[in-house]
Amino acid sequence: MKKKTTKKAQVKVAAARGVNIKTAARPRAASSWSISIYVYWFIILFFIAATFYILGRGHLNNKTTTPANDDVVVEEQLMGAADYYTHGKSEILAGNIDAAVNDLNAAIAADANMVDAYILRGEIAMQNGNYTAAMDDFNAVLNIDAMNSIAYYDRALLNTRLEDFASAMNDINNALAAYATNPNDVLQLRDLYAKRGQLNLWTKNWEGAIADYTNSLARPEGTVNPSVYAERAEAYTATGRYAEAINDYTSAIRVISEQIQGATTMEQKEDLSMRAMNYFEKSAALNLNIGNSMAAKTDLESAYAIATSLNDADTADRLQKLIEALQ
Repeated sequence: MKKKTTKKAQVKVAAARGVNIKTAARPRAASSWSISIYVYWFIILFFIAATFYILGRGHLNNKTTTPANDDVVVEEQLMGAADYYTHGKSEILAGNIDAAVNDLNAAIAADANMVDAYILRGEIAMQNGNYTAAMDDFNAVLNIDAMNSIAYYDRALLNTRLEDFASAMNDINNALAAYATNPNDVLQLRDLYAKRGQLNLWTKNWEGAIADYTNSLARPEGTVNPSVYAERAEAYTATGRYAEAINDYTSAIRVISEQIQGATTMEQKEDLSMRAMNYFEKSAALNLNIGNSMAAKTDLESAYAIATSLNDADTADRLQKLIEALQ
């Protein structure tokens, strides 16, 4: 009679053969389940990949057609404005003023707060005599940046042309205050003080003019303009300080003689020479006022020599008669 095998005995037998009873019990069902799970995960991964691909394509299309956010738009516009502004400056250097204005218009259209473009366009309008447009541009800058010393300075120049000296003085004072708070590489204190000195001279504030011209000449930066010496000499003359005025005319002539050495064109040399001739004649008049006739004669002779070199016969004849009157 065949002995009945118990479950425990089967386990022992299987263990002895090296077979796992749990996997060996139903081999066909286990194999079928493994295949189906692989297919299931393959389908899931396929749909995930397809979804990411579609989303990625959609994001790419949106990126190329629509900016992701407002910051991207602003950045692109600012870059465009800067390019237009830079090209506009190059057009000015090339003498293409109309093209420069078109570029500056485009820069402002791209960035309504680009103060440099307004300033440059306003300066072009002022030089062309379009004072209303220039005023609008300088005002636009100051509406954007109330501490822009360049706009104040340019508007002071414009108001001077319009002979609105009170407004010009107010603008130059604001330019000095703004520059003290926010200096820049475009303006120099030498020029700001000289401009205010000129306004004081024209409004007959002699002491104010002398103080401003003195401050201008004391500045270390930039190049001395001989006109500053000559205009301070006028203020000294108005106050009866003739000796100081004569010294300033002498200093103006010295600066001019240095500038003539560096002049590159005959036109520049002739212009500087005529200014020196004028200063010599004014110095001669002052020397006569203080009774120094010899110095006056020397000044007139220098002026006569310049007039002769410039082939200015009328001036030379007039100066010759003055020299003869002193002999």
